[in-house]
Amino acid sequence: MLILGMDPGAHTGVATYVDGVLTDLETIPPHHIERIIRGRMPARVVFEDSRLQSHVWTRAKSAAASAKMARNVGTVDAWCNLITEVCGELGIPAHGISPAGKGGKLNAEAFARITGWAGPSNEHSRDAGMIAWPFRRAADLRKGGR
Repeated sequence: MLILGMDPGAHTGVATYVDGVLTDLETIPPHHIERIIRGRMPARVVFEDSRLQSHVWTRAKSAAASAKMARNVGTVDAWCNLITEVCGELGIPAHGISPAGKGGKLNAEAFARITGWAGPSNEHSRDAGMIAWPFRRAADLRKGGR
């Protein structure tokens, strides 16, 4: 069973779990999101969904900086829509986790301790890995377990 975790952004993190084991971490450009989903046909996609957080942190030192942050959030919202629509079209269960609900950033050492991952990673791929971590055994969810 293949589960994908995704952290959409300008550098989209992707984590691949096979039968509950983290097998791959990568960072892709956002225009590859659909290609990854269609190419791998996962059993489930779990992604950080910016649309689930009503408060947007756009206060910055200048109006221009605040406007740029707002545009960035809007762009990520569009990538979240893309994930949802592609998965819906393909019949793949997909659900978002709010940015606040996913937990804090982990460094490589903490991530390795939790997941057992010994390979290279970056903040985007680690976020994707942690977003999907509770759902890595999606078949167990039907039985009420994580």
